[in-house]
Amino acid sequence: MDHSPGFLKIVDEARTRVEEISLSDARARLSANANAALIDVREDKEWSAGHAQEAIHLGKGILERDIERLFPDKNRELIMYCGGGYRSVLTAEVAQRMGYTNVKSLIGGHKALVQANWPMNTG
Repeated sequence: MDHSPGFLKIVDEARTRVEEISLSDARARLSANANAALIDVREDKEWSAGHAQEAIHLGKGILERDIERLFPDKNRELIMYCGGGYRSVLTAEVAQRMGYTNVKSLIGGHKALVQANWPMNTG
């Protein structure tokens, strides 16, 4: 995908404040912590086309509105992913600004999950 310079600028700025983790780190964290949540922040259409089996859908457009209802524990480990690892950085930063203390962004996003043959669901 060809991203605009302005978008890349805000993502790069957010990256200085957000922890990004690899697919293997995400797998280990999800295995070690039954309370960790994998959150798909993509749009509804992207979610319907396919998503990680254990993911919870919380699109970027409604994240600020709904995250506290879905995840009231602000210390809960949240691993966010999008299509390629850009929007998840932005949503992780927003969650941190809202008081969440254990938020990560998955490097490579959905593309990395698919390439690694992560179990997927559709619909």
